[in-house]
Amino acid sequence: MPYTPHTKDDVKHILDEIGIEKESELFETIPQELRAKSFDLSEGLSEFEVFENFKEMASLNDTSKVCFLGGGYYDHIIPSAVDALSGRSEFYTAYTPYQAEASQGTLQALYEFQSLICELTGLEVTNASMYDGGSAMAEAALMAIRVTKRNKIIIDGGVNPIYIKIVKTYLAYHDIELVVMKPKSDGVDLDELNSLLDDKTAGYIFQNPNFFGSVEDYTEIVKALHVNKSLAIMSAYPIALGVLKSAGELDVDIYCGDGQSLGNYLGFGGPSFGILATKQKYVRNLPGRIVGLTEDTEGRRAYVLTLQAREQHIRRQKATSNICSNQNLMTLRATIFMSLLGKEGFKNLAMQNYNNANYLKNELQKLDKIEIFNQKPTFNEFVIELPISADEFLDKMSERGFFAGLKLENLYGDFQNRVLVSVTEKRTKTQMDSFVASVKEIL
Repeated sequence: MPYTPHTKDDVKHILDEIGIEKESELFETIPQELRAKSFDLSEGLSEFEVFENFKEMASLNDTSKVCFLGGGYYDHIIPSAVDALSGRSEFYTAYTPYQAEASQGTLQALYEFQSLICELTGLEVTNASMYDGGSAMAEAALMAIRVTKRNKIIIDGGVNPIYIKIVKTYLAYHDIELVVMKPKSDGVDLDELNSLLDDKTAGYIFQNPNFFGSVEDYTEIVKALHVNKSLAIMSAYPIALGVLKSAGELDVDIYCGDGQSLGNYLGFGGPSFGILATKQKYVRNLPGRIVGLTEDTEGRRAYVLTLQAREQHIRRQKATSNICSNQNLMTLRATIFMSLLGKEGFKNLAMQNYNNANYLKNELQKLDKIEIFNQKPTFNEFVIELPISADEFLDKMSERGFFAGLKLENLYGDFQNRVLVSVTEKRTKTQMDSFVASVKEIL
C-alpha cells in the first residue's frame, strides 16, 4: 500500500480549518512532563535497504539446531500442500471480512474448520477460533462464570503457567475468586481439589497432558465437578487427542487449546490461534464468531455468521465478549492440515509422537545421573532432573547442536535443575541417540 504524506500546504489547510496555528497545539491536554522529548528517528531507508536490514536481523535467529523444545509450541512436520494452498491469493487475508456473507469461500473454510474441531474434541459446537490458547482458556473461565452464575474458578497446578498469567490478567477486574493450585508432583492433588470445591465454584480448569507432559484419566474428577454443579474445563494439546480421550468422551463442558501444532510453524513464537469448543446447551455463551449453514432465498447452500453476541451487535452488558476477530489464515492452515491427515493419519501422527518421546525417555532413564520427574504416563513431553544446573546443561547441549528443552526454573521457582523435553515425529532415532550420547558426555 503506497503511503502519501501530507504536503505543507495540506497541513496548513487542515490547521486553518480547525483554527490552530501549529500541530503541537493538538497535544496541549497532555501534561508537559508526559510528552515525548524526542522521537530520535533515524533517516528513512530505501526499499532495498529495508529488505537488507530485515535479512540481517533474521540471520541472528539460530535455526541450525535440533529442536527438543515444547511447553506449548511444537516442532512438527508440515505437509507442503498446507503452504501451497494457504498461500493462494484468495486466502491472503488473515482477517474476517465485515461484509462476511459476500465471502462464501472464507466462511465455508471456517465452517469446515469448526466441523473438524468438533470431531477432534468430541463436543457439539465451536467458534471460528480465538487469538491463542491462553485467551481461549480465559474466555472459557468467563463462560463458566456466566453459565453457573458463580464467581470462583480453580486452576490446576499442571496447567501451562503462561496461560495462567493470561487468565489472571483477563479476570483481574472482575469480581471473581481465582484459585491456582501449586504443582506438588506431575499429577492432580485430589485432596486439595476436594477441599477447594464448594458451592461458589463455577469451574475447574485442568490440562491433559499437563504442562509436565503427564497424562491422567479425569473421568471421576469430571463426575465430581458435575455433582457439585461446576463446569469441567479441559485444555489439551490437539495432537494428543489422536490417542487420548476427547473432551466429549470425558463429558467435559468446555475445551480450550492452542492450534499452532495443527499445520502452523513455530515462527519464533507466533502467530497461532486458540480453540474453544463446548456443549450445544452452552452455545449462547460462546464468544467470538460462529459460522452457520443455511439456505438463501433461492434454496442454495449459504454460509452466514450466526449467534453474534459481541458488544458490536448487542447491548454491551449482555455481550459474551468483545472478541471481534479470529485467526482466519491460521485456521485455514489447520483445516488443510487435518483434512490431509484424515482420522487414521491423525492417530498415526499422535502415536509417532508418543513412541518417539517414550523411546528417548527410556534411554535417558538408563543413565546413572538422570532422574525422570514424571511418575505418570507421558505423551510427547517429560521432565528430566539433572545433577547440574539447567543453564549449564542447556548451554553445553547447545554447543553440541541441540535446543535440549525448556528450563522450568524460569516458570517455577522451586523447579531447579529440571528441564522439560519435547519429542515430536520430526525427531529421528539417530538424533535421539545423539541426544542421549551428548547428555552422557556432559554428565
